[in-house]
Amino acid sequence: MTGLEFLINIAANGIANLITESVWNGESQFLKKLGKTPDEKTQLSIAAASQQYAQNYAERHGVLKVLGMREPVNLESVYTAVQFLDKQDARRFESLETLEQLYRQDRSRGFQPRDGVKREGLRVANQKQYLMILGGPGAGKSTFLRKMGLEALKGVQGDYEHPCIPVFIELKGFTAHEVNIERAIIEEFRICGLPHPEESTTSLLGQGRLLILLDGLDEVPAKNVSGTIGQIQDFVDRHDKNRYIASCRAAAYRHNFRRFTDVVMAYFDNIQIKQFIYNWFHSEEDRRVGTAQKCWEILQKPENAAAKELAHTPLLLTLLCLVYDRSQNFPNNRSVLYRKALRVFLEEWASEKRILRDEIYQGLSIELEEILLAELAYKGFEIDQLFFSKREVVRQIKDFLESNLNAPRHLNGEAILNAIAVQQGILVERAQDVFSFSHLTIQEYLSAQHITDFAQVEQLVADHLTEKRWHEVFLLVAGLMRGGADQLLLRMEKAAQQTLNDPQLQGLLQWAELVTDGSEGHFKPAAKRAIALFLALTCDYTLDLACVLNPNLTPALTLARTLTRSERSAFVRKFVRDPLVARTSARAFNRAFVQEFEKIKVLKDVNFTTLIARLEAMRVRTPDPRQPPEVHQAFDARISQIWFHALQINRALVPLSDAQLQALETHLNLNLLIVRCKQAAVRVSPKVWEGIEERMLRLSSE
Repeated sequence: MTGLEFLINIAANGIANLITESVWNGESQFLKKLGKTPDEKTQLSIAAASQQYAQNYAERHGVLKVLGMREPVNLESVYTAVQFLDKQDARRFESLETLEQLYRQDRSRGFQPRDGVKREGLRVANQKQYLMILGGPGAGKSTFLRKMGLEALKGVQGDYEHPCIPVFIELKGFTAHEVNIERAIIEEFRICGLPHPEESTTSLLGQGRLLILLDGLDEVPAKNVSGTIGQIQDFVDRHDKNRYIASCRAAAYRHNFRRFTDVVMAYFDNIQIKQFIYNWFHSEEDRRVGTAQKCWEILQKPENAAAKELAHTPLLLTLLCLVYDRSQNFPNNRSVLYRKALRVFLEEWASEKRILRDEIYQGLSIELEEILLAELAYKGFEIDQLFFSKREVVRQIKDFLESNLNAPRHLNGEAILNAIAVQQGILVERAQDVFSFSHLTIQEYLSAQHITDFAQVEQLVADHLTEKRWHEVFLLVAGLMRGGADQLLLRMEKAAQQTLNDPQLQGLLQWAELVTDGSEGHFKPAAKRAIALFLALTCDYTLDLACVLNPNLTPALTLARTLTRSERSAFVRKFVRDPLVARTSARAFNRAFVQEFEKIKVLKDVNFTTLIARLEAMRVRTPDPRQPPEVHQAFDARISQIWFHALQINRALVPLSDAQLQALETHLNLNLLIVRCKQAAVRVSPKVWEGIEERMLRLSSE
């Protein structure tokens, strides 16, 4: 028996018992005339109808099929428990300035406050008789309602604690002014063949035996919203023994339902993201090859921080899983992924939900709207602004429409903003009249789109190359330049060269080239030079660059990085408190560390056997921690001398000052960004890239 069949059988028995108990033992005078208990024929009809009702619910609401999925998946197999924020917690900020300040302090890419009190969704649903679920598009509101219905169907074997028959009602189905919920419930029972559906519905409502799930208040046509709200509240008041869970997009919720407790869907945290991925890749083959673990590990990489930000929204996490399932990786050209995410919000999700675009959209095409949003995103990002006042957004929309000859003149800026926030969720109201983009990733992508549309690449490099917050935009611009990213890469290379104008740092580059040129290792010269700099300075950024240039170096260099960090930490704990002293000495007594670099043969004329022997000889002479600092300093100087002699490096080139280390780190990071932009680009000239790579970590000829 499959899981679905098992659920249907359990549910059928529970539904039949509730109907018999509530209807025939209730207050229905009509049904009492038929007898104190249903006759055998009626009992069989109730059993069959209950079976059909459970099957209808499971087939219609127990599966998930979104974003063009070829096959539906069982909702319960991928469902991840959700959490709620109290509505007052989600809206507690009062000003744009406060939001900006708190975002900077948090230092994360997410907009949701971390200190909000979260509560388990199922527990809240069990506690509250009347519950309103608020959230943005794709936050999982409908999925939660469907899941609660499945739990109610399971009866005592489910996690919903109240014996109820779930009725799932999509409010978008009420296109007329009259919203007759009772008639909709009757129709659900009539479809499955329940005897006397009108009288049965009346009895079940009177006995409080229904869990009524009202999905998508925001999907009711705007002209019908006020009437719909009034009729729902009237229905709830008349049938107040039942339990209710309703859902609405937060941006559309302008009316408080009197009896309802309002809660907001919390973004997925790391635990939920990981659980969802493991639920998604749960097949026997996926478990055998570890698909979920690999997907999670790739998403954890620093270079995928922006993609992971999307994963906090369940719908976009579903998109990420679908993308990963096709290629077992995420695309290097991340602009493809983010464009898909943007299109999910702009049109695809609304299409799947069958939401009609409001009349204010007439004449405003998706393409024109995207240009408008890109301009808003770029102008904000240019001045490091993530939150916008409503007045400012409306003004920019108005200016955009007035400055575009082909834009419709009849549209209202405030109406457009409200529609974008409610129907698409690309802009989100974070506090009263304060908006931001739904994800920082979306603002970055739209900013990159604006830069490529208006040919502002030269200005981008000149103004923002050394600003880390712009690096994601650089990667996206590279992916959007369909004609080729050569000029972007060359401008970046020229600007990166200008960051290394210190004579001592230039001397280090000359040494790195000299000690690696012509060595045996079959690796790119730039990667060899990066490794040489690592051995001289134990600077992790050099290993990052080497691994990106030569991925087959990754295992050896990852081990070296791990050994260095553990050894450095142990050395500092035992001998010194000054991390600068530990920078060189920490690697001194780690034989495995030295042997790893002997294997890859990136340095020429370095006798690693002699180096190991000399370091081992020094081990026994390690000073006691209680000895004076000058003794340790002398010992450290001797260790450094052994290393520098082996590496054939002029002692005057090291150590570096903090400012020099910062300059070198900046230079290495910019070269790393250049490599990643090349990887993200659609098209790069082999000749151009060969020249850039050949010049990397070398002194400029100019």
